Amino acid sequence: MRRRLPKILITGGAGFIGSAFTRLYASYGFKLAVLDKLTYAGDLSRLRDVKSKIKFYRADIADQEKVEEAFKQVRPDILLNFAAESHVDRSIKDPSPFLKTNILGVEVLLGAVKKFPVDKFVHISTDEVYGDIEKGSFTESSPLKPSSPYAASKAAADLFINSYSRTHGVSTTVIRPSNNYGPWQYPEKLIPLTILKILQGKKVPVYAKGENIREWLYVEDCAEAIFALIGQGRRGEVYNLGSSREIRNIEVVRMILGIMGVSPKRIEFVKDRPGHDIRYRLNSAKLYKALGWRPRVKFEDGLKMTVWWYLEHKDWLLSKAAEIEKLYE
Repeated sequence: MRRRLPKILITGGAGFIGSAFTRLYASYGFKLAVLDKLTYAGDLSRLRDVKSKIKFYRADIADQEKVEEAFKQVRPDILLNFAAESHVDRSIKDPSPFLKTNILGVEVLLGAVKKFPVDKFVHISTDEVYGDIEKGSFTESSPLKPSSPYAASKAAADLFINSYSRTHGVSTTVIRPSNNYGPWQYPEKLIPLTILKILQGKKVPVYAKGENIREWLYVEDCAEAIFALIGQGRRGEVYNLGSSREIRNIEVVRMILGIMGVSPKRIEFVKDRPGHDIRYRLNSAKLYKALGWRPRVKFEDGLKMTVWWYLEHKDWLLSKAAEIEKLYE
C-alpha cells in the first residue's frame, strides 16, 4: 500500500527561502499549501512554475481568523514557518513590523497548532540570534545575544516556540540557517543588491571596509536540509544549518564584479550601520550527524549560478529598483 504524503502548510512560501522549498517539493508531488501576506518581499512570480500544484492563501500570519481558516481548510500534518520580516536595516528604521510578524505572528501560529494539532511545527530562525563571534563558532547551546531589532524579534520567537514545546506539548523543531543566497532573492540583501547596482551602472555600496564575515549557504541546499529535518529532526530540538564556508563581504562583492567583468573601482565604501555584527559562524555538526548530510553547492559555483540567473531575469531585478532606492533615502 502506498504511503500517504504529508500535507504541508508553508507560511511565507512566496518569500525567498520559502519559495525555494515550495518549488522543489511541489515538483516531487507533495501536497503543499502556501500562506503569504505578499509584502514587498513576497512575490508570486517565484511560484509561477508550480502554481497548479499548490493551494495559495493570501493572509498575514498575525491575523488569527485567516490563519485558523487556512488550518480548517488544509488540515496540515506539518506547519513550516518561513514567514518573517528579515532585513536588518529596515528593523533599525522601524522595528514595529518585526514585532508584529516575527513575534505576534508566531504566537498566532502556535495558537493555531494547539487548536488544530499538527505532527510537527518547523520554524525557520536565523544565525543572527546569537549575535557575532570573533573566533570559533556557535553551537545550539550558545547564549542568544541578538544585536539588531530583527535578530531580537527572531530570538524572541525561538524562545516562545520552546515554551510551547515544553508547556503545551507542541512538537517543534527550530532551524537556524546561515546567510542564504541564490535565485529570486530580493535585492535589499548583499549579493542581489550588488548585481542590481552593477546593472544600473551605479556605485556598489559596501558598509565600512567590508570586513564583516558571513557564512554562505546556497538556497536549494538550505531547502533540502530543511526537508530532511522535517522527518529526522528530533522534537523540541534546535539545529544550526550552515555551510562551513565563511567569507568577508568585500570579497563577495569583488567576486561578483569579477564574474560580471566590472572594475573594483565601482565599489563605494559607505558609513557602517549601527550595531553591525562582525562575524557569524555556525557549528552545524549536530545537523550533519543527524542527517548524514553536507551542502552540495560550493560558494564559487553557487555565486556564478546566482549571477547568471539574475542576468537572465534582469527585468525582474530591475523592477525592484525603485523600492530599493526608497530604502536608502
